[in-house]
Amino acid sequence: MDTNAVEVVAVDEERGYSSDKEAYLRRLKRIEGQVRGIARMVDEDKYCIDVLTQVSAVTKALHALSLGLVQDHISHCVVSAAREAEEAGDPSIVDVKVQEATAAIGRLLR
Repeated sequence: MDTNAVEVVAVDEERGYSSDKEAYLRRLKRIEGQVRGIARMVDEDKYCIDVLTQVSAVTKALHALSLGLVQDHISHCVVSAAREAEEAGDPSIVDVKVQEATAAIGRLLR
């Protein structure tokens, strides 16, 4: 088990991406279609480089989506935690959110 893992507790609250949820869902559906297209290309024995080009496009699309989610997390969740930490006089509140963001970015970089 990863000793640097941060426990994430699900709470009924608005998420940082909530205001853009429909846009994220549209992007994910587009990416899903691209992945199905890659499967079809493999099934049809398309040229390796053409398949790899499409894999690269999907990877780039997922990275862009991921960066948007990281930005939303920082601008909403971390900022909210900073306000809460200031009001409560407890800096550990924001530390948890920063650790979550750091761990998520680390997973994206692997």
